[in-house]
Amino acid sequence: MVEAGGPPRYTVDMKPKEVPQDVLALKTLRELGDRSVEKFADHPALIFRDGASYTYREAGACARGLRKELISKGIKPGSRVALLGENRSEWAIAYLAVTGMGAVIVPILPDFSADEIISILEHSGSEALIVSETAERKAGEVAGLRFRLKLEEIHRFRDSEEGERTPEPSEGDLAAILYTSGTTGRPKGVMLTHRNIVQNVISTRTLVVITPEDRFLSILPLAHTYECTIGLLIPFSSGASVTYLGKPPVLSSLLPALKEVRPTMMVSVPLIMEKLYQARIKSLFEKNLLTRIIRRIRPLRRLIHRAAGRKVYETFGGALHFFGIGGAPLSAQTEQFLREARFPYAIGYGLTETSPLVAGTDAANTKFRSTGPAIQGVEVKLDPSSGDKKQGEILVRGPNVMQGYYRDAEATKAVLTEDGWFRTGDLGSRDKDGYLFIRGRLKNIIVGPGGENIYPGDIEEAIDAHELVVESLVFEHQGQLIARVYVDVEELKTRLGEQSEEPGAMQHRADQILAEIRSAVNTRVSRHAKISRMILHWEPFERTPTRKIKRFLYTHLNPGSSSGEQGA
Repeated sequence: MVEAGGPPRYTVDMKPKEVPQDVLALKTLRELGDRSVEKFADHPALIFRDGASYTYREAGACARGLRKELISKGIKPGSRVALLGENRSEWAIAYLAVTGMGAVIVPILPDFSADEIISILEHSGSEALIVSETAERKAGEVAGLRFRLKLEEIHRFRDSEEGERTPEPSEGDLAAILYTSGTTGRPKGVMLTHRNIVQNVISTRTLVVITPEDRFLSILPLAHTYECTIGLLIPFSSGASVTYLGKPPVLSSLLPALKEVRPTMMVSVPLIMEKLYQARIKSLFEKNLLTRIIRRIRPLRRLIHRAAGRKVYETFGGALHFFGIGGAPLSAQTEQFLREARFPYAIGYGLTETSPLVAGTDAANTKFRSTGPAIQGVEVKLDPSSGDKKQGEILVRGPNVMQGYYRDAEATKAVLTEDGWFRTGDLGSRDKDGYLFIRGRLKNIIVGPGGENIYPGDIEEAIDAHELVVESLVFEHQGQLIARVYVDVEELKTRLGEQSEEPGAMQHRADQILAEIRSAVNTRVSRHAKISRMILHWEPFERTPTRKIKRFLYTHLNPGSSSGEQGA
């Protein structure tokens, strides 16, 4: 077991972990599922805190029964079957059942709007819909659907006998079409084959040792390939158990689950850890002048972070040996805390189009601000034509790269080169050890008046360092850099005390804070990266289901708007 509070033990000893030969031989998701059902038959596999749980044998029997039901209703290899619902044991079974018979699963994020869901059902040509009772109201009438099946009813197939075997897929067959949530407002259907997904499972398992004694706690949407591959298929291939919350991963539901499950492994998006850091750690340093001074003294800060890290580690159940973070950039402040606290974290880099993982490490080999080197079997190179001598667009090639976007040849051609490289749209650099550092999305980079590249993420980090800032977003408008800033309203009220009830007091103090932040940030950034105006946000930014800010909603100004702004 990992010592409470950590490591990392940084060694750059990236020897691949041993993967069993029968796992290395896997070609399809059907083979992956059948192997685990046979090998780990009586081990707990899928646990739902608010519903049914399954051993591997029970999950396998239920998947076989569901396949027969689908075949009896006309579903055949190549048919598209949509899966819409919240995380639960039956979601995993439905995924394994559909892909295991050669049909194509179309996972849909339940946070999508009704219009988006209907559009995906129609665009994908789905013939069947497996849907939860909660999400069904969003799925209206769609032409082409043969039938619907309730996710909650899948358990009734548990006792099915195997009997005659159902059709089996080949490794090159399409396994899934995943519609990315995106930050641009236009979802695209990513086509992944069995080989894409299974090879990513195998490559990722060379990073971390996973055993049947491991316990995963699933807190991200299974409809996203990040959670599906790393949080479901990898533990399922290893005989580990996966527990589903049955509720959104807010602290009130997450903390009791952590205490009960005592997970050994988890994957998360940065927002969850950043919220914990903001609420439990950062606030301690901002209480008074003395603690703010202590924070600037590195040895004292590290001691406090080490002590706080033990408490955070125990909050997560005290058994973690791997906490993976991905999906969006982790703030520098939060990562600094995790390192000094010796919390067993690792940051990975990937995309839906790469099944998903491209680069990563175990918790013992992290580097500050890096996602780690390319995983086994995956090539990464930088295209300097879209960057400079030290950085460029990240290009990826390997068995994990998608086949293209469904029914969108133009979009596919824009990102897949003739020799198999996938253009990620991300700007990055690498160090001498091959570790990858992500600078941000190319489309978000701002070109200054003198041709200089301005990286919004760097400026946002400087803004977010202020104790009252929760998050920020920087964009360009008519040659000026604008920052939208969401502040901690409750902390602001606490500091104002009784004054917070006075008309205009909150707005006045917030305006002062924006002025302070703007002045401080502009002393830290280069001349061409200085902020001209700041706009106050009283509400959080709207996010995608995978917790990325929908930047396209905020990169404009309302004509004549000046309320809550600070600027030149």
